[in-house]
Amino acid sequence: MLAHILVCFLAYVLWKTPAALCEKAGLGHEPRRVLETLSPIRSTDVVPPTRDGIDIRKRCVTKPSDHQSILLHQLGQTLPSSLQQTEF
Repeated sequence: MLAHILVCFLAYVLWKTPAALCEKAGLGHEPRRVLETLSPIRSTDVVPPTRDGIDIRKRCVTKPSDHQSILLHQLGQTLPSSLQQTEF
């Protein structure tokens, strides 16, 4: 029962957080359309082959379209051109 309440609470928070960002940016309080527009943005790892067998890994982010860039700007968000990878 408590696990169900936790999952419901987390789902609520995960939905309300982008809704608050959209409302603050003047995009309404329904983030579904914004999320659909931004969903094609991808992150991918580029791993070129090496002679030594050592993995050289570079994480890259796709370039947003003009429309996506405008939405990100309105939301006050920026995308990195690449991401730093951290070993745990």
